[in-house]
Parts: sequence; C-alpha cells; structure tokens
Amino acid sequence: MGNRAAPTRGLFWLATLAMLLSVSARAASFIVQDATGREVAVGDAGRIVSIGGSITEILYALGLADNIVGVDTTSLYPPQALREKAKVGYMRQLSAEGVLGLRPSLILALAGSGPRETMAVLEAARIPLVIIPDHHSAAGIVEKIRMIAQATGAQARAQCLSAAVAADMAALARATTDVGRRKRVLFILSFVDGRALAGGRNTAADGIIRLAGGVNAVDDYEGYKPLTDEAVIAAKPDVVLSMEREGPAAVRAAEVFAHAAFAATPAAAQRAFIAMEGLYLLGFGPRTARAARDLAQALYPQFRGEPLPSERGMIESCPP
Repeated sequence: MGNRAAPTRGLFWLATLAMLLSVSARAASFIVQDATGREVAVGDAGRIVSIGGSITEILYALGLADNIVGVDTTSLYPPQALREKAKVGYMRQLSAEGVLGLRPSLILALAGSGPRETMAVLEAARIPLVIIPDHHSAAGIVEKIRMIAQATGAQARAQCLSAAVAADMAALARATTDVGRRKRVLFILSFVDGRALAGGRNTAADGIIRLAGGVNAVDDYEGYKPLTDEAVIAAKPDVVLSMEREGPAAVRAAEVFAHAAFAATPAAAQRAFIAMEGLYLLGFGPRTARAARDLAQALYPQFRGEPLPSERGMIESCPP
C-alpha cells in the first residue's frame, strides 16, 4: 500500500510546489472559456509554455515570441522556436515536471495533449491552463487564433491575422473550383504490421485533402485506422499522401506500391505519391491555405496556384 501511495503523494507535492512558484496568482484580468468548456482566469501572459505546433506558430505570428519560455517538439515553425526555446517533450508524452519547471504564468495546450495524468497535474497547479480547440477547417484556424489572442491580450493583431487567414481560404476556394474530376486521396500516417494506418473523417488529413479540392478515399470511419487489403483496394485511391519523415517511421513510395493491395490501385498505376512536411500539411495554422494550395498543385497539373493574400504582405501589415 505504501508504494502505491507514493506516486499520489508525489503528484500532490508537485502541484503544491507549482502553486507556490506560479507568477499568475495575482488577480486575473479576464476569463477565457477553453475547448473543454472550463472558464480559465488569466492574469499574466509573460511566461508562456506552448504545447502544439500550430499554437507556437500563431504566437509568433501575433508577435509574442518573447513571451514564450518553452515549446513542445511539434513546434517546428518558425525554425527558431526549437532552437531558442526550452523543450518540454512531445505534446502527447509530456511530463508535468518539465512544464512546471519553467515557471510559466500561462500554459496553452492543443486539444489532445497528454497524457491525462500530466494534464490533471497541470490543471491542479493553479497556473492558467487553456486548452485550445483543434478543428480541421478554415473556421477552426480562426477559432484557434481568437482563443489564443483572448488568453494573451493580443486581440488587435489577431483580428488582422484572422482576416488574412480568411482571405487566403477564400482565394483558395475560388482557385479549386475548376479542378475538374476530384481525385481520391488516401493519407497514410504509418505502416503497422504491414497494414496502412489511414486517416478517415474528422482528421487533419481529411481536412487538408478537402481544402485542396480532393476527396478522402476512406471516409466510412473517423480517426486513424489500419486498413485491410480489401479496404485499400475498395478505396481506389488516385493518389497516396503522407508526411515527410526520416528513419524507420518514414512512408515511401517504393514501400507503398510494393504492397500487394496498393499495387492494385489507380495510384500505383500512375506512381502517384505525395509527401509533405508534417506541421505544414496537418498543423492547421496560419500557413494552412498555402499548404492546401501546394497540395492542389501536386494533385492537379492544370491547377494554377496564385500567390495568396498572406504571401503579398497582408500579415506583415498587421499592427504590432
């Protein structure tokens, strides 16, 4: 019984220590209702730990780089984030000690961050913890920007950034109207025991495929799921999409099309395989319209991807 109680006591003292260290104990200046429906009192955004690559990207776009004291390992853009800021680990494998040791005044975490035990300790620490929603749509990006701005007091620049995102998405929608026959795209996250782990409905992969003018080849389930050989053949993908990776986790065209089921697909007949950088492709942040435009160009040779409003200096003209 003593050994079982020790971890619980450890979590209690960790949360107590965080309460003592917290610089946010002062009266809150405003209330934020986060993705979980909790009302979070925020009083100081001077020391932010950012958990989630799109959150970090938005914070930089809002001019709040100097307020960030730590980021998770998915914070790949801008590149200096991982070089300049302390790292707290992968967003789904966080340690409470690593986050709280940075003495944050505010923690911004993307929905799905974990594990649950760590998130429970962070919430109990009485440091403002705001869970940011992660909906894979144009409206979802604007919602992220709005909530992050509300938690940091950067509403003026956020309005301009949101307008740039909306303008980008409107331009993208117009550009993809006339792509012709919509190609069926199968996104592969990885191979597990020789089976493709593919993205179904309500995933970032599904969202980016639709924004690019494609059709998700597997939309009869939600989330990511290993596909049987029969399901791969039935999906009839015109194109296979994946993330650029190094090492054993990488998904490569040669591996995909050597698989018996994939060899029987239209994608294999054309050797149609696209790989893009993961955060750019699936992050759903300020650059997502550009990523969807680039994906559309790869899908449709006839597609003309004109520069988007954000690429013509719209964001740079936002007030500081």
